Amino acid sequence: MELSNHPFTELFDQLGLPSDEASIVAFIDAHRPLPEGVSLPEADFWSPSQAAFFRESIQADADWAEVVDQLNLALRG
Repeated sequence: MELSNHPFTELFDQLGLPSDEASIVAFIDAHRPLPEGVSLPEADFWSPSQAAFFRESIQADADWAEVVDQLNLALRG
């Protein structure tokens, strides 16, 4: 299987969120830190479809999994 590396901009596009650099930084700043013990898909600011996308990406170790992990880390910082 060939894995592709998706940047944050593509992930935010996939999530239906503004994907310019300033919007991404603002989103991360507004939503961090995630409470301890709350997984990324469980955060209360995701829509059900966004949360499902995260769960499916992580469970299937899809090509999105790496950038999803990066977002998870960014939201915990």
